[in-house]
Amino acid sequence: MDFLKELLASLAEWCVTTGIRVLGVILLLVVGTVIIKWILKVVKKGKKFQKLSPNAQTLIVDVLTAVLYVVLVILAAVSLGVDATAIASVVTSCGLAIGLALQGSLSNCAGGIMMLIFHPFSIGDFIEANGFSGTVKDIGIFYTTIVTPDNKVITIPNGTLSNSAVVDYSTNETRRLDLEIAVSYDSDIELVKKTLTDLANAHELVLKDPAPFVRLGTQGDSALIFKFRVWVKASDYWTVNFDLLEASKKIFDIRGISIPYPQMDVHVNNIEK
Repeated sequence: MDFLKELLASLAEWCVTTGIRVLGVILLLVVGTVIIKWILKVVKKGKKFQKLSPNAQTLIVDVLTAVLYVVLVILAAVSLGVDATAIASVVTSCGLAIGLALQGSLSNCAGGIMMLIFHPFSIGDFIEANGFSGTVKDIGIFYTTIVTPDNKVITIPNGTLSNSAVVDYSTNETRRLDLEIAVSYDSDIELVKKTLTDLANAHELVLKDPAPFVRLGTQGDSALIFKFRVWVKASDYWTVNFDLLEASKKIFDIRGISIPYPQMDVHVNNIEK
């Protein structure tokens, strides 16, 4: 009977102290989970959040969810009597170890976050970076994937990409096409200028404003080199490039303008013995 009385007394004491604390922690976890879901719901409905790209939205929700649940677990541990200093030490140590082990990955992750926030380019843009050029297929957290014109898939680390110069050919609707056309020295300069100008004006994809530009740019070793510049829509760049190159050769043949071959003058001195 004495043992039973002591057991009941111990259970009663546990219920008054530890039991109430455990119930309080369970209530904290339930209420905290509800609050976290409410916070995430409010964030998702925000106007600024809706303007972000789908990748950025997913990243923000995942990071915010992880942070909020970690904070909730820490609060629950402190409520159970775990030393807050010990928890802080463990979190700091784990963070340092993870940071050292994943230094490169964290750099890529940071680069991905920066690109998703500041949008230096978007999916579908044609870019040039790190010696590669192609259409952006995907912007992930750690890597960006581009597809080259010959259908090669290239994966570039975001850490490297965010710290290098990126040329985005799709940001503006128009581009300037620069060609260099070589003709022989005996060609009529005015005829060449008029011929190339007529050629540009006749092409339906060449923009009339700004007007085409044709001027003699260089007097080369064996040819006169003309600067031939036209403005086109970004999507028509390569079509116009090849069309003008082919058409210039055809119209030069018709108008008697010759395209020179490389020439070299050789002088032979006869030395009498």
